[in-house]
Amino acid sequence: MSEVIHKNRDSPDEEVRPGRARIAMVRTGEAIVRRIIFEPGWRWTEDLGPDADTDLCPVPHVFAHVSGRLHVRMADGSEYDFGPGDVSVIPPGHDAWVVGSEPAVIIDQVPTDEG
Repeated sequence: MSEVIHKNRDSPDEEVRPGRARIAMVRTGEAIVRRIIFEPGWRWTEDLGPDADTDLCPVPHVFAHVSGRLHVRMADGSEYDFGPGDVSVIPPGHDAWVVGSEPAVIIDQVPTDEG
């Protein structure tokens, strides 16, 4: 990292809307910082699974939960609830869904090929 980068998540470089989710992405060169909003009713197996052609999410996640509630069920049957202030590390092989009537808002960071 050799320079200061100043961007704002309210002016993302890119935004996508897969199913009942909105993902705003800010690119820094070395990483992409994402604000993910899962709308009430969102569920991985219904909103993303059919396009991914898998029964469970194959991607690991490290999330900072801002608001709303997210429930996660792992392939082994273990279940977890995450809410505001929680940080979660979720391995591949899970389903997840929004609990309640409030959107689940999450921040994460993923590496880019540019960095």
